[in-house]
Amino acid sequence: MHELLSQINNIFQSMGVQGLALNSFIESFFLVPPPDILLVAMDLAKPEKALYYATVCTIFSALGGVVGYLIGLWGGRPVFNFLFKNKHEQFDNVERLYNKYGAIAVFFSAFTPIPYKIFTIASGILYMNFPQFIVASFLGRGLRFYLVSIFLMIFGETIRQYIELVIIIATILIILFFVILYKKRYIFK
Repeated sequence: MHELLSQINNIFQSMGVQGLALNSFIESFFLVPPPDILLVAMDLAKPEKALYYATVCTIFSALGGVVGYLIGLWGGRPVFNFLFKNKHEQFDNVERLYNKYGAIAVFFSAFTPIPYKIFTIASGILYMNFPQFIVASFLGRGLRFYLVSIFLMIFGETIRQYIELVIIIATILIILFFVILYKKRYIFK
């Protein structure tokens, strides 16, 4: 399986920016390597274009998310079961998150290493508000890809092995920010 994913990544890489766009698009609703791998390689090769690459990733990933949403909307659970055969438990967890948090769940799946594709399809299945889905997708994906590109522009190859850690730390900081904001709202009522 690892070899197949590596071959798929090589195909995307050989296509340059178009491959980055296609990878970002497809990964939002289907099982292909995450675009981060290609984004990191392209950012390191041409740091002066890193923000452009982040923009391409963001736009095409969010547009791919729309396809995932439509797959869920039109295909429902049978499509989810076909695409993610052994992920029923994950879907049940996603459904609980949607019932409680909605757009925030999509934002965090778009930003973190949580599989965004599961949330795009689940958004359609669970009839999430479409404008909220789009905003959460663009914000989450944009924050993720720009963070990666900016850190690579600033620190270059030395930060490469820590990119996942940077995203996890940023996620923790964002969660803390929301928790503090939520608690202050109740303190000042």
